Amino acid sequence: MRVRNASLCLFLGLFLLTAWALVGPAGSEAERLQEVEKKITATQSKIGKRKGTEKVLTSDIRRWSARINRLQGSIGSLQRRQSKIEVDLDSKKSRLERTQRELRFQRERQIRLKVKLDHGRELLAQRLVDLYQADKPDLMSVVLDSKGFADLIQRGEFISRIQQQDTRVITLVRSAKDDATETADRLDTLENRQLELTQTVEKRRDEVAGVKQKLINTRVGYDETKAAKARALASVRDERKTLENHLNDLVKESNRIQGVLSGVADSPIKAGSGRFIWPINGTLTSNFCESRAWEACHPGIDIADPVGTPIHAADGGTVRIAGWTGGYGNYTCIQHTATLSTCYGHQSAIHVRVGQSVSKGQVIGLVGSTGHSTGPHLHFEVRINGAVTNPMNYL
Repeated sequence: MRVRNASLCLFLGLFLLTAWALVGPAGSEAERLQEVEKKITATQSKIGKRKGTEKVLTSDIRRWSARINRLQGSIGSLQRRQSKIEVDLDSKKSRLERTQRELRFQRERQIRLKVKLDHGRELLAQRLVDLYQADKPDLMSVVLDSKGFADLIQRGEFISRIQQQDTRVITLVRSAKDDATETADRLDTLENRQLELTQTVEKRRDEVAGVKQKLINTRVGYDETKAAKARALASVRDERKTLENHLNDLVKESNRIQGVLSGVADSPIKAGSGRFIWPINGTLTSNFCESRAWEACHPGIDIADPVGTPIHAADGGTVRIAGWTGGYGNYTCIQHTATLSTCYGHQSAIHVRVGQSVSKGQVIGLVGSTGHSTGPHLHFEVRINGAVTNPMNYL
């Protein structure tokens, strides 16, 4: 009885140990998978937020660039206007110099006229004194005192000359006085013109320089703001790239765990003779453009493999489609060049997202039988400009 109990205890111990070995690790992997999936979701959310921030910052930078360009246009316009004013200033300076030369000439002329006027006044004053001291000879005195006809003529000419000289002196004084008055008026005009020209040119120059400097200061502020946003954008992009690298690691870990849980190991990558590698190392069950009851030309090839087999990207590129698509079920398309793409249908799980960059051989999903499918397999397509072509030409 004791032996029987001992055998029973030994059997139970071995059973529990085996159960722990089989169930325990699987349970740990399942918990690990849940943890990884949560991290993937959280990381994808963070990446989405970073992308939103990038869009906002990029839009802000474009707006600030447009403002800077408009300011630069205004500054350029002011620069051209300033150049014109500088040319006008040079012209005004030349006119100012001519005005100043004329002003100096008129001042010197005024001094000469003053001297001439003073001299004329002295002559006139002296002549008035002489006329006052000497009696004015009348015609009768001149005739009676003449010693003959010839002497009479000479006396008459003498009186005429005296009268002409008196007239010239009076005319000289009057002309000098009028000229002096006119010169004084001209000097006032020239001085006013000189002051007006100087003030006008300096005012225009200062106004343009002030507006230009204000715009330049504003542009400097705009440049600093744009540079700050550009630095922020670069920082956000670096964060996003770091998160994407972390996400790729998480996806790889998730794929590994799912492979362990499903009991399906990842098969070695099968290289072909063309540009692409085989997405899975399975059995080719349908060729390109086979005729079927529901379609005249099958648009890809079918490769059979168990559910959960990891699917590898045939080449590096950017994910353009990742989701449920009609009869394809879970469907992924990767764009490799401007014209060339590959697509993967009937997946049981998709492990990439739209916009994600993938490398050649990277796991992008798992084999399944979703959509219109008769069993677990991968439907693989190659498209050029969106139109299907024979994948065997690239494998």
